[in-house]
Amino acid sequence: MTTDPPFAIAVEHLTVSYNARPALLDVSVNIETDRLIGIIGPNGAGKSTFIKAVLGFVKPDLGTVRIKGINVQNAKGQVAYVPQRGAVDWDFPITVKEVALMGRYQQIPWYASPKKKDWDIAEEALQMVRMEEFSNRQIGELSGGQQQRVFMARALAQGSDILLLDEPFAGVDAATERAILDVLERAKKSGKTLVVVHHDLSTAAEYFDKLLLIKQRLYAYGSPGEVIREDLLSQVYEGRLRIFSDVIKKEGNP
Repeated sequence: MTTDPPFAIAVEHLTVSYNARPALLDVSVNIETDRLIGIIGPNGAGKSTFIKAVLGFVKPDLGTVRIKGINVQNAKGQVAYVPQRGAVDWDFPITVKEVALMGRYQQIPWYASPKKKDWDIAEEALQMVRMEEFSNRQIGELSGGQQQRVFMARALAQGSDILLLDEPFAGVDAATERAILDVLERAKKSGKTLVVVHHDLSTAAEYFDKLLLIKQRLYAYGSPGEVIREDLLSQVYEGRLRIFSDVIKKEGNP
């Protein structure tokens, strides 16, 4: 008798609140392995809170989060994280290769120095995001898109099978957005599961295998065609739906 492998991320009845104000309500979803998943919804919908709950950064009021079948509190190192650019101190005096090496810290005992293997893995991660030529550059000297790719390298160097990214496309130009998407696609082909908070509905259908639509509660999880529908978006985005009419038509919805 064979059993199906566990989901990359399994969330059951997840409820999170801040000062008695609900951020997520009874969210249940199973995210498959080797997928590129987009999380969409309006500002304040709970997208970043969902990411933090999957990371174990916030304690839920109710519900559970499992990473490959293991409770999130016991799954340290199983998930890598790329924060929003605004959450990072870009003036900190550190080089690109040192940022990438930070992904190895969980594998290095506190009393030991990084080994050649750790530096090699960091270098390979920089090569994957095509930033190896900037290895000795100070992180603050890079463009916004380059900084984002370096932090993706840090996450890849960690060696986790699951990567969570909080709005990696925010504030970058179209060429940089394509470069970041290329990194995500290659990471997926290498066996990674990637979950990405995304704010732009006009590209969501093109970029992701599946979409997770939330506004405190889960409204839909499925293919772009199943999620980008007028009836669902009108509930989540309310009166702002008109700006998404072209997106809905592109997905073949009337």
